[in-house]
Amino acid sequence: MKYMKIGITLLLLAGMILGICACGKKESIKIASKPMTEQYILTEIIAQLIEEETDYEVEITKGIGGGTTNIHPALIKGEFDLYPEYTRTAWLNVLKKEEMEKDDALLYDQLLAEYDQMGLTWTGLYGFSNTYGLAVRKETAEQYGLSTYSDLAAVSGELIFGGNPDYIELETGYSRLCTAYNMEFKDTKQMEIALKYEALINGEVDVINAFTTDAQLAANDLVLLTDDGGFFETFLAGTVVRKDTLEKYPELQGVLEKLNGMISEEEMQQMNYDVEVNGKEDKEVARQFLESKGFLNQ
Repeated sequence: MKYMKIGITLLLLAGMILGICACGKKESIKIASKPMTEQYILTEIIAQLIEEETDYEVEITKGIGGGTTNIHPALIKGEFDLYPEYTRTAWLNVLKKEEMEKDDALLYDQLLAEYDQMGLTWTGLYGFSNTYGLAVRKETAEQYGLSTYSDLAAVSGELIFGGNPDYIELETGYSRLCTAYNMEFKDTKQMEIALKYEALINGEVDVINAFTTDAQLAANDLVLLTDDGGFFETFLAGTVVRKDTLEKYPELQGVLEKLNGMISEEEMQQMNYDVEVNGKEDKEVARQFLESKGFLNQ
């Protein structure tokens, strides 16, 4: 009987210890990313800043297939707490808006209003847009005096345009661009996305369609022209987060807002370049960025 009492006491004591450990265990803030280098870097920036500024624990799930299509429903269900998103991607893919609001401020205000009804919010915008653009070699820009799309239109008859099939064949893509700026290129070549930059650098084509934060644009011999006619809509990047997560972690909103206006297109290009071309780890690139902004001690 004596040993039985001792055994029961030990079991109760073990249960109490386990209960204390369970209560003391912190739940992680769960961050999701789309399957692209830029998003890997952004989630690392967010996670490292949260861990630097608070005692919250963070868990990142990188490269979720389907991007917004799968991340947004998971966010609604509470499987994730936050992720980096782009305003017009949310406008088209989440809100299912058929007509694009041209004014960035009005579009953002409407996003905030409609996301609020879903129990979500945006904590601001990082400062860069990942949208479509046109790139040329530096020597081509210097030879023809190119800095804007209008400049390009004036000499388009002497140049060859290269683009991926989807963009060339898309009704709202290449043909619409040419109509808007009255461009008529000497020739047009279709090629896979991965081959466009190689063809441009090798001189097989003179102009390509690009994304404004593409890693290859960080190379010194390439120039991203200015869309002086406002043809391409902006896809501004920012953080989408569950409202109940902000309530649960009261320091979180202030931390996320520190990134507002802190990342330029050139900085995002360079970070993508450091990972994709220079072979650096996304964690390392994120840390170097935060150090450069004074958020982390070097």
